[in-house]
Amino acid sequence: MIVGGFAVGKTTMVRSVSEIRPLSTEEAMTQAGVGIDEAGNVGGKSTTTVAFDFGRITLDERLVLYLFGAPGQERFWFVWDQLFSGSLGAVVLVDSRRLADSWYAIDRLEHRGAPFIVARNKFGEPAHSLAQVRDALDLSPDVPLVDCDARDRESSKAVLVGLVEHLYALSSAREATP
Repeated sequence: MIVGGFAVGKTTMVRSVSEIRPLSTEEAMTQAGVGIDEAGNVGGKSTTTVAFDFGRITLDERLVLYLFGAPGQERFWFVWDQLFSGSLGAVVLVDSRRLADSWYAIDRLEHRGAPFIVARNKFGEPAHSLAQVRDALDLSPDVPLVDCDARDRESSKAVLVGLVEHLYALSSAREATP
């Protein structure tokens, strides 16, 4: 799962890293959404995900990740519970200029007890350091926080590898506990 607020780069990440042509449910934002869909300070945003994005990436000969990019607008959050069902973990993609837009995703994952990492998507010069992002989002020290550029395949792949490594570490720790 790739989750986060509106316009943080979830669709872009799925597109940049998927080895197959991604399924996308992006639709044009219209006048009908004015007052419902707040674009905030996201200039030039003309489309929005209305269901989810789907892609796939093979990490090695035994490990394939199926990617689900969740919609970021509040009116579509009901989709998240269905997407979370059966998922192993999530990437919370954040824009450090709009950190408050990330709280819902983190809250939902913590509430479900779902493992996740946080990736700060680079939109030019970051507004806050990684330490400031960690503090602002009140992240536990055991939640990995990394930088990425969702437009870049290698950067996005590194985030996903980081998620898999985090899941493996959590699994290993559970197995070691009697």
